[in-house]
Amino acid sequence: MTMVNLLMEAAQQKLLRPLDVQFALMVAENDKPAVLLAAALLSRDAGEGHVCLPLSRFHADEQATGRAQALWQQLFALPESVDDIEAQLLASPAVSDGSGATPLVLCEGRLYLNRMWHNELAIARFFSQGGPLTSADEAPLTATLAALFPASTDIDWQKVAAAVALTRRISVISGGPGTGKTTTVAKLLAALIQTKTQPKCRIRLAAPTGKAAARLTESLGAALRELPLTDEQKKWLPTEAGTLHRLLGAQPGSQRLRYHAGNPLHLDVLVVDEASMIDLPMMARLIAALPEHARVIFLGDRDQLASVEAGAVLGDICAWVNAGYTPERAQELSRLTGFTVPSGAGTEAGPLRDSLCLLQKSYRFGSDSGIGQLARAVNNGDARAINTVFEQGFSDIALKPLQTTTEYEAMLLDAVAGYADYLAQLKTRAEPADVLAAFSQYQLLCALREGPYGVSGVNEQLENALARKRHITLSRHSRWYEGRPVMIARNDSALGLFNGDIGIALDRGTGLRVWFPMPDGSIKSVQPSRLPEHDTAWAMTVHKSQGSEFNHAALILPSQSVPLVTRELVYTAITRAKQQLSLYADKRLLEKAITVRTERRSGLAALFARLG
Repeated sequence: MTMVNLLMEAAQQKLLRPLDVQFALMVAENDKPAVLLAAALLSRDAGEGHVCLPLSRFHADEQATGRAQALWQQLFALPESVDDIEAQLLASPAVSDGSGATPLVLCEGRLYLNRMWHNELAIARFFSQGGPLTSADEAPLTATLAALFPASTDIDWQKVAAAVALTRRISVISGGPGTGKTTTVAKLLAALIQTKTQPKCRIRLAAPTGKAAARLTESLGAALRELPLTDEQKKWLPTEAGTLHRLLGAQPGSQRLRYHAGNPLHLDVLVVDEASMIDLPMMARLIAALPEHARVIFLGDRDQLASVEAGAVLGDICAWVNAGYTPERAQELSRLTGFTVPSGAGTEAGPLRDSLCLLQKSYRFGSDSGIGQLARAVNNGDARAINTVFEQGFSDIALKPLQTTTEYEAMLLDAVAGYADYLAQLKTRAEPADVLAAFSQYQLLCALREGPYGVSGVNEQLENALARKRHITLSRHSRWYEGRPVMIARNDSALGLFNGDIGIALDRGTGLRVWFPMPDGSIKSVQPSRLPEHDTAWAMTVHKSQGSEFNHAALILPSQSVPLVTRELVYTAITRAKQQLSLYADKRLLEKAITVRTERRSGLAALFARLG
């Protein structure tokens, strides 16, 4: 059987997608069998969010059984070794080392789609070249930092992070919930304004989603108001954040952006929150649009889920955070902050390492917080610690089984109670702003999209439960009803709505319209027929919840082990909760989930070592 026939049968067996086979035929139909197979596998992995295909992974699927296993064995019997595969790839006109205009690129034992290779290389070069700013007198900066950060006997990593960002054109500040990323940025922006030498300092704020942008606007605005700045200095502070798509000038129905390398953004300082959500292509587009002089500060939690699309850029960058600062950089930061900042060994990836800071103390979750302790236990993959946390009887966390029909019905009743304040606002026909605020207090989170434990099944069952209790009125002829929450699934810059934005359907005298909170604090209404692609949002996926926080978050895990349920997913869901967490799951499945890490294969971390 030829490789083409084997690939087609693999698609029938759902080991590959038809798209993967067609891609392989398009780029290498008359090529060697190994090239065809490599192209198909690369396409499959790209669809799963991986940036590249390491040739070391060129082997049969060990999880396959029966006919699928036999088929894998046939597929991988053709190339004899990694060296043989590499030789066939290098001999193919479809493959180059990146210097040619070929659809595939082979570099350092990794096979890439051409666009992904160039995106990864651009990002690696950008973060490896964000060296020190022009040398200046350290005394004013030291005095400003001392005035903004209270004295401390222990090292204050917020102050170190501010010093890092103030002395580098590019900086990355990572930390879990409550570690003070926003407070740190507020103080460093104040320091920038107080010590700036140029007459103007154009500062912009951005985040990947509308919800994250709105939260950044609110939290950073509150922090900035607490700082001792003059009225003149406050004029330079930004008043709202926008989405990355809006920042870059996304064009409706097009991949084109208004701002790019040929037409850079008009700004001096850019702060980007929730950087873990930024995929590889978006990061490449963002850095291409930055003017050469611009200072950029990325904020995010390295332990959260990676973006839905390709890559895990923040994770790859922060893979170097534990390597420590170079000795010279550690001494500089020690002088600026008054603390003894430790250094790491060697100079590998030095420029990147010297631009990073990890915030390590949570100010939100104290020793009496079950949410904080559970998040730490999950992040460490420590099943024993998880059991200990639940045994301590914390009032802010609850683990509830979800195996039987009775337990599922109980979960739905809990959700109805969770949305009680929102439902009361609907009943009294409250103002749209109050209704939206009430809805954001509680949120159901699912690991999956489909099935009874996924977003589609939970939304349907909860709608039925709400209708039975007469909280909402369902129609056979329309999906729309008073109080229906929806989440936008596709960007529409013409309407000013972006992926992840949440709206509520309300009739306030002009017919049913969907009301959305805007980043500037205003409320916008849109006719349902004009909305871009959207979904009902009583429940949402954990991925979609990134950039949001809720007073009470409820996570629903499936009744069987699923590869998608990983440590990062559970950690991300837990850290969406500010005051209360409900976890509907079998404890054994939870323990198994935290042993599985989300894997996004790329060569970015290795590129930093080569370039730095």
